[in-house]
This record gives sequence, structure tokens and C-alpha cells, in this order.
Amino acid sequence: MNGEEKVMDSVFQRLYTEYQQDVFQFLIYLVKNRDTAEDLMQEVFIRVMKSHQQFKGKSSEKTWLFSIAKNVAIDHFRKQSTIKKRVMEKFDWSKREIVADAPMPQEIAEQNEDIRKLYHCLNYCTTDQKLVVVMRYIQDLTIAETADVLGWTEGKVKTTQHRAIKQLRELMTNNREEEENSERVKMERSRH
Repeated sequence: MNGEEKVMDSVFQRLYTEYQQDVFQFLIYLVKNRDTAEDLMQEVFIRVMKSHQQFKGKSSEKTWLFSIAKNVAIDHFRKQSTIKKRVMEKFDWSKREIVADAPMPQEIAEQNEDIRKLYHCLNYCTTDQKLVVVMRYIQDLTIAETADVLGWTEGKVKTTQHRAIKQLRELMTNNREEEENSERVKMERSRH
């Protein structure tokens, strides 16, 4: 190993050690599957190794890593969408039962019922809203850092965040009302 390779190896090791958990959490909240998130995290760090020479330091390393992770996740979703289209074209799905996405990681579901419901409601948000909520509230990035990662203005981040929170509140309220109604029906049936 020459001197440049040793420096790159130590830089990569530091980035991996410092940020791998944050990147993994970010990906798992987006794809909701541990194995997929692990695969995507490997792809993120492969891209980091390939492109670290181009890192100019205009943003923090953390926002740079999240930008790469976001792009890897978007590429994954695009690929899944293409695969889904091909499968839909090939089969008559009206004659088959469609299986839902894999459930969220068990650790998330066990944390707290409201948090689990919130993550479920995130499925009904747009991709942009999901990205902003995960970056802002789960990864604790600032509005400026989130804008930097997404390549947006701070105003767009704030607007998207506002719309996401509004939508999540509505979804959570509707979810709570549905549960209360369901519970009431169960109680009435048990009385009869």
C-alpha cells in the first residue's frame, strides 16, 4: 500500500466508523427492510470510496454522506419500480394475492405504539416528505443541512416539512379515530 492508499483507507475507516450507524438508520427508515438497508449501505460506502477524491468540503461530510445515501435509496426505488412494472405486465395480478411490503424492523415496532403508527403513516407521505421527516426528525439534520443533502432551497425544505407534518397529523388523527370506532364496535358486540 502506498502513502495515498493508506491515507484514503484511514479516511474511509473514519467515515465508516463515525457515520455508518446514521446512514444505516436513514436507509432503514426509508426502505423498511434490514437486509435491503444493509445492502444499500454497502453501496453508499462503495460510492464514498469511489468519489471521496471529488469531495470539495463545501458541505459537511455528514451531509455529503446523506446525499449519497439519498441517491442510492432513490436508485433502489427506481429499480424496484421498473421491476414491479415488468412483473405487473407479465402476470395477471387480479388472479393472485399481492403480498404487502415487508414489515418494519421489529425494534421500531417494539419502541412505542405511537411511533410505530407514525412510521406506518409515513408510508402515505410523498418521497420528498419522507426524506425531509427522516432527515430532520430522525437524523436531526438542520434545515440548512437537509437542503444541502437534497439540493433544495431552505424554503422548499420548510414547505415540504410543513406539509409532511400536516399530513402526518391528519393521518394519525384518522388512525386514532378508526381505532376508537373499532374498539367501540367490539365492545358493543361483546355485550350482545
